[in-house]
Amino acid sequence: MDKNYFIFPHSPWWIVACLATGVLYAGILYFRDNFFEKKIRYLLATLRAICVAFIAFLLLAPVIRTIRNDAEKPSVVFAIDNSLSMTLTQDSSQRQKWLNRLQEIQKKLEAEDAETALQTLDKETDWQKIRFRSQSTDLGKILTDIDNEYENRNLDKVVLISDGIHNQGVSPEFLSLRFPVYTVGVGDTTPRRDLSVQAVFYNRIAYLGNKFPIVAEIKNNGFDERLVNVSLLQNGATLTTQSVRLRKDDISEVDFLVQAKQKGMQRYTVAVEVLEGEWTTQNNARDAIVEVIDGKEKILLLATSPHPDIKALRSIIEKNENYSLEVAIAGISQPQDNKYDLIIAYQVPDVSGAINTLLENFQKRDIPIFYILGANSDLNKFTELNPLINLRGRSGDIDDIFPQLNPTFVKFNLDAEKLRILSKMPPLQVPYGDYNLKTNGEVLLFQNVGRLQTKKPLIALLMGKEKKSAVLAGEGLWRWRLEEYEQTDSNAIIDDFFLKIIQFLSSKEDKRKFRIYTTNNEYLNFENVVFEAEAYNELYEKIANVKVSLSLQNEQGKIYNYSFTITGGTTKFEIPNLPQGIYRYTATADILGRTEKASGEFVVKDLQLETLTSTANFDLLRRVSQNTQGKFYTIGQLERLEKDLLSTKKPDLLHTSEELLEIIHLRWLFFALLALLSIEWFLRKYLGSY
Repeated sequence: MDKNYFIFPHSPWWIVACLATGVLYAGILYFRDNFFEKKIRYLLATLRAICVAFIAFLLLAPVIRTIRNDAEKPSVVFAIDNSLSMTLTQDSSQRQKWLNRLQEIQKKLEAEDAETALQTLDKETDWQKIRFRSQSTDLGKILTDIDNEYENRNLDKVVLISDGIHNQGVSPEFLSLRFPVYTVGVGDTTPRRDLSVQAVFYNRIAYLGNKFPIVAEIKNNGFDERLVNVSLLQNGATLTTQSVRLRKDDISEVDFLVQAKQKGMQRYTVAVEVLEGEWTTQNNARDAIVEVIDGKEKILLLATSPHPDIKALRSIIEKNENYSLEVAIAGISQPQDNKYDLIIAYQVPDVSGAINTLLENFQKRDIPIFYILGANSDLNKFTELNPLINLRGRSGDIDDIFPQLNPTFVKFNLDAEKLRILSKMPPLQVPYGDYNLKTNGEVLLFQNVGRLQTKKPLIALLMGKEKKSAVLAGEGLWRWRLEEYEQTDSNAIIDDFFLKIIQFLSSKEDKRKFRIYTTNNEYLNFENVVFEAEAYNELYEKIANVKVSLSLQNEQGKIYNYSFTITGGTTKFEIPNLPQGIYRYTATADILGRTEKASGEFVVKDLQLETLTSTANFDLLRRVSQNTQGKFYTIGQLERLEKDLLSTKKPDLLHTSEELLEIIHLRWLFFALLALLSIEWFLRKYLGSY
């Protein structure tokens, strides 16, 4: 309902002045002669007086204030847990019965002027299309989504129908919600006899020829203590079997040690034997997907003498299982290989020249080099060899330097807040001299002399595509690790910082004209598998309108064929509903007359979250209702739910808005004035006047 008020910004006496102006103007115009007869003269004078008075009135900018009141009906949202676990203790006819009853309650609420809506785990909003197939249950997310969607709206309450089995995301009992949740418990709270593989722990990466552990947890519900067989299988073939003694209503652990014999994605299955009387056998086996790779990234650390920094670098690098570090110290050990992915030159080249020739040989092969300077560095030889920094100084002269993070460096994802700890680090010993960057260099850390900030690089990186390099212009890294451990009881920040540099240097540039890859290595069986494809011309510029043929093959040899086109704005291609398993894909594309090919692997996993337990958790639902001032019901108490919903309906929410409008902006006034002036003009012309 709208209410309009007229606001005049000036004294009301100005309205009298406007009327007087109109009357005076019309009087002077029509009563100085007797051309028109009296009645016509008064009519024309009245028209002119109204127009002139109203135009004068508009010049005073009067305003119309409109107050609008809109009533918003209260909303009730029915949130249905349509996960797979809801089907394990009820048949379809029972579910359909209470679904129909909930729809009847919805119609009665709408008849009482309430708005209603439906929400499910998979965003279904049609009662007739609800399918209980969701492979996981995130009750916290469905309630949070409702909270966000109905923010600043008249949300009365939410009716959550669930078995209380929550297996993903934040538990709903820990949410802070602004609406009452009326929970309805579905299912059976009586524990059932069951044996299940509750969890499997393993390393996601293993190296060809190495042995790696797989640890399984066997959950016993309801069976007495006894021996059962637990088997480890690969591609359906049993590798080994162990006997484990069950603990009554507890978890037992079994360990397997597996040798990686084949490269690529490998699926291992832990299966426990089926016992008589189990309520389901779907949870008696779980998969472990391990990627077996052939070899690690090889890193060679060259040094002329032992130093605590070498131990610090070894500790950092060995944190990453993908790296294999070899240390070669002059007079003690020699490099064991000719092929390395990265060379760390610790104070090499040095003034003694003991292994400078060895470093030069590696440099000629375009292997990335990470130079670390110190008191023994040969600065002239370093300037000659490295592509990053020109350094003019005298070997042996050192300075104590503190680090300063370059805030404009964006090549890595660095946590600036965590790296504030750098300001608390002890100084590094840096060769004294003039530092100037060569082309393509970017500074990661600057040198600070005490509190004096300089533009001299402490850590610089060469970001070129053809060759990569880095320079740390000082020694004393071991002190940084000790100081961080003293402050935080860990070396996480400093180690992660240097691992990013090493990862950048050791990663290889991809020169392929056609690339296709999945956005993840692992997917759950209810997720879409997403491919990204890119095509490049001879200048390595992205090109579009490229047709791609994609072929997938699973472990059983079944082939799935697809095709799509790389367009200017779309490089993604999604495949839904793939069964669990390991898939190898091959894609081909015709790029500038040549057939390019790319391949890879990914895994579709079945976590079986919904089959781990069938015991309904009504206690969780009760806590959610209690925390939100709602109520709990069982599925057999829908009559009581209906009564409470109808008797506690919130009133309409009144939204009031105000609008101020200068009446000079009303278009109809212009046409009204135009009509009055047109009538006057027509009458004057009709009666023979000018």
